[in-house]
Amino acid sequence: MNSGRTTELATLGGGCFWCLEAAFLQLAGVESVVSGYAGGRMQNPDYGSVCGGDTGHAEVVEMRFDPAVIDYCTLLQAFFAIHDPTTSNRQGNDVGTQYRSVIFTHDAEQEKTAKAMIAELTAAKIWPAPIVTAVLPAPTFWPAEDHHQNYYANNPEQAYCQFVVAPKAAKLRKVFAERLKKG
Repeated sequence: MNSGRTTELATLGGGCFWCLEAAFLQLAGVESVVSGYAGGRMQNPDYGSVCGGDTGHAEVVEMRFDPAVIDYCTLLQAFFAIHDPTTSNRQGNDVGTQYRSVIFTHDAEQEKTAKAMIAELTAAKIWPAPIVTAVLPAPTFWPAEDHHQNYYANNPEQAYCQFVVAPKAAKLRKVFAERLKKG
């Protein structure tokens, strides 16, 4: 897939993983996006358990990206552009700890970049409320069930996809038009 290039991982949670996956798959340099779960207490969690709110997992995406094409800072800018980082355990009508805003970092540089971006966004007062996005070391990532992968692409007519996922993907296309994959 990466033809010998060095790739990196980014793991982000900002509401429903279908939204994040659909948005980030559009960006040049993002080689793969896998929907899944991270940050909880249960081994091998499943969607039903996570949605029950008792496992402590967040719905996240794990992205493999080419830093020569798109850097981690740009991925974080896209992340903050497509979700509300000021609501604790909620994104729109999706409510529960599994929908929390979280950045799981894979090294000290990612942690530094994430904390600096949050400080910069806080200083810019972009949102009327404080940013609640947690920055934590990346725990074990558990891929979601197969039918959750490429969900938007496979279910574009589904109501949730039309009313929740599509607008976030469209917002990313508008704000990051120069960063989109070609063809």
